[in-house]
Amino acid sequence: MSVSLQERDHEDLSVPAKKAIGEQLDRLLASPYISHSKRFPNFLRFVVEHTLAGEADDIKERTLGVEIFGKDANYDTALDPIVRVTAAEIRKRVAQYYHDSVHDEELRITLPPGSYIPQFHSPKGKSIHGLPEMDPFPAGTPEHVPATQARRRWVLAAVGVAAAGLLAWGTVVFWQRANRAAVDFFWQPVLSSNGPILICVAEQPNGFAPNVLNPSNIPYQVVPVNTGTSAGIDDLSAAIRVAGVLQSSGKQYTLKAEGATALDDLQHGPTVFVGAYDNRWTLRLTNPLHYRFANDADMTHQWIVDSTAPDKARWMIDRGAQMASNNYRDYAILARFTDPNTGKLAVILAGIGPGGTRAAGEFITDSAYLTQLMRAGQEAGDKKNMEFVISTQIIDGEPGTPRLEASYFW
Repeated sequence: MSVSLQERDHEDLSVPAKKAIGEQLDRLLASPYISHSKRFPNFLRFVVEHTLAGEADDIKERTLGVEIFGKDANYDTALDPIVRVTAAEIRKRVAQYYHDSVHDEELRITLPPGSYIPQFHSPKGKSIHGLPEMDPFPAGTPEHVPATQARRRWVLAAVGVAAAGLLAWGTVVFWQRANRAAVDFFWQPVLSSNGPILICVAEQPNGFAPNVLNPSNIPYQVVPVNTGTSAGIDDLSAAIRVAGVLQSSGKQYTLKAEGATALDDLQHGPTVFVGAYDNRWTLRLTNPLHYRFANDADMTHQWIVDSTAPDKARWMIDRGAQMASNNYRDYAILARFTDPNTGKLAVILAGIGPGGTRAAGEFITDSAYLTQLMRAGQEAGDKKNMEFVISTQIIDGEPGTPRLEASYFW
């Protein structure tokens, strides 16, 4: 059970409880997860303080748009989802804050999915001024199964179901239709390497949405955030396409969640990193590259930076427009290079949005597209390291034909 002023009168909260909630709010607002944005602190302070003041009924999307974002009182909330986008980002950042063990004993302030009214909890095993304890099992997680175990089971089940069909695709289509020269151009260094290959993909079970990480502030631990929606299918699709290629070549591989991947895991052989803003390893590895991921302070716009023109956002997604229509142009980075930290090959398949990652998986496992990369590499002088930007039109959430936008070799 949780406490919000939609469910019980604010008078039921004692003065010490309200004071403790205010102190916890200050901690959240001072944390780098929230403080690096201009809008997040204003949003979170507004909803908490109005809830404590007994004004929860006034906390509506339009009110927040007007009071926090300066919107006209008659603005169309269906066309401008800035409030929903901001609330989703705050949920993720708050969850990341509490995932750090140093905050285990602190009072919980959360925004439940589908609501802008905050809820207040005591941490598990501790009572703070009469506030009920936080439910340790997210909605949709079996009551008697630990959340991490439930997530792991979902990932394994999803991979198992998809693998049968996609590995068949990998064996029959990839090799029968392959231009072997194009395939070898990109994949031969990986396939001929020593040691097993690791596929590192964000852990996103059914009922969990992916974290959206800030490349300039990447936490060392990541936890999926329960939003009641399915996620991760596009990342898994790309990962299993790669698995099909490896399986067809008789190459051993391991699939591992990025949150469970340590630096030591990357030192045994090549690693394929799937996903961008939901994969901390991708963000770290691409940060020094010619093309890298970036975003504004509020995570409302995300783009790929060309280091030769860092002030120009050529390949950008407006997340508000993306969420409102699910029709947008997505962009992705493809790369293969030797990681200077481990001395091992790293392969990147990472879209700004999920559709971009899915298109990247298609691009890198189709010989027709690989031929384009081979030709670009030959023109550049057959260098060993390479990075590409591709784009695809997303229509109703489904990626279209991927297109090569730019390439760089070194």
